[in-house]
Amino acid sequence: MRIQARAAGACIVLGVICGAALAEPAPWYLWRSKVENSYACRQLMPETGWMRVAGPFKDSHCEKPIRVK
Repeated sequence: MRIQARAAGACIVLGVICGAALAEPAPWYLWRSKVENSYACRQLMPETGWMRVAGPFKDSHCEKPIRVK
């Protein structure tokens, strides 16, 4: 029973490591404020009152677009 528990634990750890190795960074988007005429390049909406206007991008300057497959 202890050997099976160790094997199961090893499989879980291996699965987590493999999943992390395949993970990609989150894309960046260009956001525009609905209140002010300002723009921000962020991965997530900065706060309420913003709308996404362009993206996705590879970089934090919103200059290198990602090709959508």
